[in-house]
Amino acid sequence: MKKGVPHSRRNFLRSATGTALAAAIAPVSAMAASEAASILPASARGANDRLRIAVLGVNQRGVTHCEEIIGLAQKANVELAAIADPDLPLAQKRAAELEKKFGVKVRIEQDFRRLFEDKNIDAVTLATPNHWHALQTIWACQAGKDVYVEKPATHNIHEGKKMIEAAYKYNRIVQHGVQLRSSLAIREAVDHLKNGLIGRVYMSRGLVFRRRGDIGNQGVSAIPKGLNYDLWCGPAPMRPFSKNLVHYNWHWHWNYGNGDVGNQGIHETDLCMWGLGIEELPEHITSMGGKFLWDDCKEVPEVQTSIYHYPKLKKMIQFEVRHWNTNLEDGAGVGNIFYGDKGYMVVKGYGTYETYLGEKREKGPARSESGELTLHFQNWFDAIRARDMGIQHGPVQSGHLSSALAHLGNISYRLGRQLRFDPVAERFIGEGENEANAMLSRDYRAPYLLPDVV
Repeated sequence: MKKGVPHSRRNFLRSATGTALAAAIAPVSAMAASEAASILPASARGANDRLRIAVLGVNQRGVTHCEEIIGLAQKANVELAAIADPDLPLAQKRAAELEKKFGVKVRIEQDFRRLFEDKNIDAVTLATPNHWHALQTIWACQAGKDVYVEKPATHNIHEGKKMIEAAYKYNRIVQHGVQLRSSLAIREAVDHLKNGLIGRVYMSRGLVFRRRGDIGNQGVSAIPKGLNYDLWCGPAPMRPFSKNLVHYNWHWHWNYGNGDVGNQGIHETDLCMWGLGIEELPEHITSMGGKFLWDDCKEVPEVQTSIYHYPKLKKMIQFEVRHWNTNLEDGAGVGNIFYGDKGYMVVKGYGTYETYLGEKREKGPARSESGELTLHFQNWFDAIRARDMGIQHGPVQSGHLSSALAHLGNISYRLGRQLRFDPVAERFIGEGENEANAMLSRDYRAPYLLPDVV
C-alpha cells in the first residue's frame, strides 16, 4: 500500500485553492466561489494544534463516536466540536445528553454541509446511513476534512473507487470503521495466520448470527416535525416517509442499506480478506437465501449464504447470515473461522481468538482483549498528525474491498445466479454481464450527485 504524500501548508494551498476547491464545495454550499476559495481547514495548521472533530449522524453509533472523541480529548489533543443530524430534535437531545454526562457543549447543525464549509472543523466522523457514506466522504475530502467512515464504507462498488480517488487527490486520511484492525488480540491472531500457526490457510468463514425480528409494515405516514427528510434521503430516491426507515430499519431496504452482510458483516468480510492475505476481489461469486420467517417489509434476505472463490490464489471465503434462533459455531455467533492444513482459528466478536491444532484439536495460542475502538480512533488521529496513510489500520482501500465483497454477494443474490468477475477491471464478465454491471452503481438524486471527477 502506498504511503500518503507528505503534507504541508504549501501542498494544501496548491491543491485546495481556486477553481478546484470552488468546484469541490459547490455541491454542498450556496457560497460564492470567492468565499469557497478562501477556506483553509484548521488541519493545515501545525501538527500539534488541537483537532476539532464533527460527528455526522447521532442516532446510535454516532453517540459512541462522540464518547470516544471526548474520552481521547486530552491524550490525543482532540475536541468534539459539533454534531449534525437531519433529525434536528434528535441532535438537540444528543447534545443535551453529552453536556449533562460529560460537561461538553457542542455546536448543533441539521445540515452537515454547514460543517464542511467551516474552516475550523478539521475532520468528520460518519455514522450516517450507508447510502450517504461515500458522497459525504468525497465532499469532506474536497473540503479539506479528514474522515472516519463507519462500515460499510460504501453503498455500492463504484463508490469505493471514487472514495480512493478523493482521498489521494486531496491527501486526506480516510479511516474505515473496522476496529478489529486495531485490536491487539486480532492483530496477533493475523500474525499467527501469516506465520503458519495453522499451516497453509485456504479458507475463511464469516458469521453473522443476529436476532433480527419482525419489523412489520408501518406504511406511509407524515414526516415527523424537525426531520429534514429530503436531506435524510440524500442521493437515494425520494420515497414517501415511513417509520420503517427512520432511524434504524433502513438497513433492510436496498435504497439505503445492504442487509446484515453489509452491516455487522463488514467487520467479518474485512477480517476474512485480511487473515487470508487477499487484496483483491474474487473471480466467482454465488449467493442465495431468502425470507423464511417474517412477512414484514424487509427487502433484504434474513438468511443468506455467499461463496467467494479465488481460483488463482486457491482460496475461498464463505459468508453466512442467520437471523433468529441458531447454534453457534465453536462458540462464535458473530466472528470468523480460518481453516489451515494444520488446524483452525476461531475469532469471536471483536477481541477474542482461539486456535485448535491438529487432528485432535489441541488448544493452541489464544487471547482476549478489549479497547479496540479507542485504539482505532487513536490510530486515525496519529495518521492525521503524521499525514501518512501508510500507518493507518483501516485505510480507504481496505474499506472499498471489504465493502465490495458484501456488495458482490448481494448482487448475486438479487440476480439469482452465480457471477464471474474481473478483479482488475472490477467489472462482471460473461453471461448477463450488463445486468450485473448496472448494479455496480446507482442512480443519484439531484443535487446529491456522485461526481464523475472528484
